[in-house]
Amino acid sequence: MGWLARAVVVGLFIMSGWEIGVMIDRWMAYNAARKQSRAFAPAVAGALREGRIDEAIRVAERHKKSHSARVVVAGLTEFKAQQYGAGNESIEASKRALKRAEAVVHAELKQGVRALEMIGKAAPLVGFLGATAGLISALRQLSEHKTSALSASTPGVAVALFTTAVGLLLGLVSAVTLNHLTGRIDGFTKEMKNNSAELLVYFSERMGTRRRGLI
Repeated sequence: MGWLARAVVVGLFIMSGWEIGVMIDRWMAYNAARKQSRAFAPAVAGALREGRIDEAIRVAERHKKSHSARVVVAGLTEFKAQQYGAGNESIEASKRALKRAEAVVHAELKQGVRALEMIGKAAPLVGFLGATAGLISALRQLSEHKTSALSASTPGVAVALFTTAVGLLLGLVSAVTLNHLTGRIDGFTKEMKNNSAELLVYFSERMGTRRRGLI
């Protein structure tokens, strides 16, 4: 195996390790976010129904891996800080805090996903590069050794087939995984936006109640 073919094989193994690492990391992060969000939602809803914002904030802070909790705690904290100001200003400040939190959490959810996209595009090309290197090696063996064509070219052909297969496999796995992760991220994003919308309605109702002198 020539130096170029060896470099290709090493590169493919690095890509495969990187891909597996991203898949495990995202699987753990998304499962933790889903699990904590399921526990967080009913607890914070109960606290907000009773008007206990401080308790709702404490509940959200206990679920740091939940995407929903991180957005909610940002909105609640800002609303608490602004709730004695003008109603419209308080709502707008809370809305901005929710948007910032959504953007931060969305970016964190996408960590590693760009790497999978890059591997999906690059791995087949690297595999084909290895195939080219293997064929060049096979031709060199044919020209340098006075052996049968089959025995001389077998190592190079084997390298060509191996790198092509690995490159295509990595590309296929990356595409499938990327599609799955993108779907989960879209689901998390919709949940965060729904939570933000519900909080803004809650804030508006609470400010309206305060203006009527009921709380």
